[in-house]
Amino acid sequence: MSRTEISTLGEFGLIKHLTEGIVPRQSSTIKGIGDDAAVMDFNGGKGQKVLMTTDLLLEGVHFNLEYVPLKHLGYKAAVVNFSDIYAMNGTPTQITVSLGISARFSIEDMEELYAGIRLACEHYGVDLVGGDTSASMTGLTISITCLGTAAEKDIVYRNGAKEHDLICVSGNLGTAYMGLQLLERERLAMGDKPMVKGEQIEAFEGREYLLERQLKPEARRDILEQLHKAGIKPTAMMDISDGLSSEIMHICQQSNCGCAIYEDKLPIDYQAAVVAEEMNLNIVTCALNGGEDYELLFTCDIKDYEKLIPLEDIYIIGHITKPEDGTILVTRGGGEMQLQAQGWQAFKND
Repeated sequence: MSRTEISTLGEFGLIKHLTEGIVPRQSSTIKGIGDDAAVMDFNGGKGQKVLMTTDLLLEGVHFNLEYVPLKHLGYKAAVVNFSDIYAMNGTPTQITVSLGISARFSIEDMEELYAGIRLACEHYGVDLVGGDTSASMTGLTISITCLGTAAEKDIVYRNGAKEHDLICVSGNLGTAYMGLQLLERERLAMGDKPMVKGEQIEAFEGREYLLERQLKPEARRDILEQLHKAGIKPTAMMDISDGLSSEIMHICQQSNCGCAIYEDKLPIDYQAAVVAEEMNLNIVTCALNGGEDYELLFTCDIKDYEKLIPLEDIYIIGHITKPEDGTILVTRGGGEMQLQAQGWQAFKND
């Protein structure tokens, strides 16, 4: 029997391969696989729809406990799920938490992890309603499922972008990635020595914002509130977990369109740019492919341009084009480059 390595397909190729041909059998399933969250209707077309998303975090793959505090990890694990619900223009309401715990963790360690999860739930008004625990042979595993709600008319999918729509992002890009680079640099510099708190403070002085973006991201509930008050409903939306390039390509693929992103319009934080220069990294490449920003990427009808301009922390970075035009980055010099999904990819060989 032939053997095909998973890395030949990658994460999204594997999902497509395994789920191709699956047809929902329940009338309550409105949207299944392929968006930030599934959409279900348990009220026969009346009332709010139910949104559901799930996320899996593995020690050594998604986080390194040499520099990630357990309380921060718990907060982040919850927030990244909330972000998926917000990316559907919904409101997160409940989560369940399942853990795989190895023998090296104590009760006090788990209390720290749950303190972060509970803080996130308190901040975003989400209920922790259940979960599961199991012994693990390989460190810590965290799986969180989040439920949310939204009116059917308000739900935003990835497949609604159309030609001439404006492409917008919230916040700034590449900052969480630069925070990760700082943490990794310090870890490698310390070698086998334990990380001394005073030395860490000195090494990270003036770069606290970058660390916060990596260790304690926030879901952009405030952006949805602004859009709602301005009377703007995005035509397509998702959150930026794997990098801007990857996410806009998902929207273009599912909406059957192309895009033009302008390099000089990308929102980049000053601290991130300085650290990228120190590390001989191209900050634009980091902004396009860094991932873990958990900002919102969305498209809007061009008629909403005047409404968008006064909104805080929202940036217009390009526009939607015909599918045959491809997914293009327009450089500062006016040249064009094909966007590539170079951000986080599970199952890649390296």
